[in-house]
Amino acid sequence: MNIPLHRSGLRLKLGAAWLALLLVQALTAISSPAVLSFAQLVKEAPAAPAGKKEAPAGPPRIHQELAISGAQQWVDTSLDVKAGERLQISAKGTLRYADAQKQNGPEGLGRGFRDLLRIFPLNQAGRGALIGRIGDADVAEPFLIGPKAEAAVRASGRLFLGINQQSEETADGSFTVTVDVFAADPSSASSAAPPATSIPGVTPDFLKNIPRRVSDKSGNPGDMTNFLLIGSEAQVQQIFQDAGWVKVDRDTKNAVLRGILASVSKESYVTMPMSVLYLFGRPQDYGFAHAEPLTVVATRHHLRIWKSALTLEGLPVWVGAATHDIGFERDQRNKGITHKIDPDIDAERDYLGKSLSETGELSAIARVLPADALKEARTATGGTFHSSGDVLVMRIAAPAPSSAH
Repeated sequence: MNIPLHRSGLRLKLGAAWLALLLVQALTAISSPAVLSFAQLVKEAPAAPAGKKEAPAGPPRIHQELAISGAQQWVDTSLDVKAGERLQISAKGTLRYADAQKQNGPEGLGRGFRDLLRIFPLNQAGRGALIGRIGDADVAEPFLIGPKAEAAVRASGRLFLGINQQSEETADGSFTVTVDVFAADPSSASSAAPPATSIPGVTPDFLKNIPRRVSDKSGNPGDMTNFLLIGSEAQVQQIFQDAGWVKVDRDTKNAVLRGILASVSKESYVTMPMSVLYLFGRPQDYGFAHAEPLTVVATRHHLRIWKSALTLEGLPVWVGAATHDIGFERDQRNKGITHKIDPDIDAERDYLGKSLSETGELSAIARVLPADALKEARTATGGTFHSSGDVLVMRIAAPAPSSAH
């Protein structure tokens, strides 16, 4: 479908129409549509980050009560929390939306098919639910609070509370919220030190073992390899999941169907297929994407990652290429339409580092300039990009002992 998309509003309308069309097609393609319930289309909302369930010892370091109005989407609590600390949050009160049949408490309203085209901060949770996040809005993953939640802080940052609603809508009423912050247990593994800023063994000479670019199937050079992850395969998958990145299929049919069946989560269009690129003579081992629903029709953060034969400290070294889709352009190979990447690929490299750092699961993060640094080039589709040439290197922390969970 070769439609020129020049305005963000048109892209959003096209995205909504496309979602509705694909939803109808997916539902009619299922063999037993009569037994398909809305629950099958909805994933469970992420709860507050898990931690020890026993009550913290001693009084809270901070005790605060505040009101969250239905006229606000996010509220800055002015509370800076630290890694390893524990949060206890409770809420009461009601909201009422003009188009809702009933009022709701902090647990939010039940989801309906109309919500498929609504974009909430936490799309898996009910409209009007009390939610929270720790850190910047562009990378921090919201979590469900509801009437009550307890959580261990994984990474230091500012605590925000919000109403799970679209940015332009409001509701009458408010929630009264009580927040208690308990100091970290010094003996707890969750009170880890900030990530180190250097990684032994990762030198410009070490990076000579890694190709500077990936390629398409025909061998045309493509994206720059701009990050490394050091960790096991299970650790790599876990950290991307915890940071809100979604695994992307290479199989078109499966990706479309899964994208539809998860259409109220952040996986709406994020799981639409990613083209295959090659490194070490083989396609990517994994593709991950991060985006808001619908807008990914034109834009999404995405990356490909390959497991290399290299190891550091006995752990595999994963090599990745991260870019940010920002629209569409002509594919110079076949004159078709393809996604256009942000030519400043360092911004996407840094976005990835910030995103993974927010999980609190990195033990080290550093930038290293290869001896043969790539600073300007063209992608396999003909688009240009530029970079400082630095490669972002991240080491995933060893899992905490089971007694700490």
